[in-house]
Amino acid sequence: MEQEELAAWLRLTLAPGIGNITARKLLAAFGLPIAIFEQSTAALRQVVSEKQSESLRTVPPELAALLATTWDWLHQETTDHIRHQVLVLGDSAYPEALLRLDDPPLMLYALGVARFKKNDTLALTNTAADATEDAAFRPVIDTASSLAVVGSRNPTPQGAANAKRFSKAMAQAGLTIVSGLALGVDGAAHAGALDAAEKSGNAGLTVAVVGTGLDRVYPSAHRELAHRIARHGLLISEYPLGTPPLNANFPKRNRLIAGLSNGTLVVEAALKSGSLITARLTTDQGKEVFAIPGSIHAAQSHGCHLLIKQGAKLVESAQDILEELQWPLTAHAAALSTASDSDGHGGLACNTPNDALLMALGFDPVGLDALQARCGLDTADLQAQLMGLELDGKVARLPGGLFQRQSAA
Repeated sequence: MEQEELAAWLRLTLAPGIGNITARKLLAAFGLPIAIFEQSTAALRQVVSEKQSESLRTVPPELAALLATTWDWLHQETTDHIRHQVLVLGDSAYPEALLRLDDPPLMLYALGVARFKKNDTLALTNTAADATEDAAFRPVIDTASSLAVVGSRNPTPQGAANAKRFSKAMAQAGLTIVSGLALGVDGAAHAGALDAAEKSGNAGLTVAVVGTGLDRVYPSAHRELAHRIARHGLLISEYPLGTPPLNANFPKRNRLIAGLSNGTLVVEAALKSGSLITARLTTDQGKEVFAIPGSIHAAQSHGCHLLIKQGAKLVESAQDILEELQWPLTAHAAALSTASDSDGHGGLACNTPNDALLMALGFDPVGLDALQARCGLDTADLQAQLMGLELDGKVARLPGGLFQRQSAA
């Protein structure tokens, strides 16, 4: 893309009072953004209001700085075949799945090694020569084989472990895992997919749809995770470089998470969780929603239970999802996907006192008094065994003096 063309696209997105819907009307009427800004006020008034036409005739004061920043970002040298890209409506590299949205972004910023598949054409490249040059190492994202994994920013330890294990199993089976890079379930989902990708070149990829400009990482605790995603997948955003983490941007980006996926798995979610927005958008797009059930006493499970009541598919293993999607399940993925083994206690035989305590814990959060009533141990012995299980990573201590058993991640 030439600098003049990039400037016109940026100017269109910056114009006050011109949203995506109005912008698409202008593009349909006049063609590329450069042509829009060449129109007279009278011509613009045939498509937009007087106030909007005035906005289009005025150059935004922040345009020059944003153009310089974006141009430098596009030409920034990277390693590991990581690329910076800007995709615009009408670009052959623009993901076709997003064109079916009611409100597709005018521009997408992309950072990573992967490319979208569109009509069997490998994308995230601007020329046929680039596509040929990249063919040996640039993995392909096919939205038909992608699954969104979303959930609470404050999951239980079991919820985080489920997100990571399910995502790893599905990536191992070849699915691309799409999420939002948020704390909690999102981060665990990306990490699980990356574990599969880094161990096997045939595993699925992961895509992070973020709510900031791609020159920022939010939350900052996920900086290294974002770098891993760039090396083994893709980060995308509809927001210009420099955009800070604004609250309104995160629910809006959920439509892209749903749009880039063939279904959505909700791991844990409260009743007012943003994950339920993603689930609703998935349903609106005619795609399948999956939900992992949890304790009736855990607020993080209430959203999943509501989705199940509304028709979401209850899943206990990644195999449940893969079968619904009619996706082949590898033996390794099957081993990773199972939430509990055939004996009903996660494969646990009661050969030691700790084994008996784990069985008494079950999988729901439980307080010390209730646990003591179940197992009959005195307080000192119970606390000593719990401490040992915590150090082994088999039990997690939760806020409020609760304990919860953790499955192997």
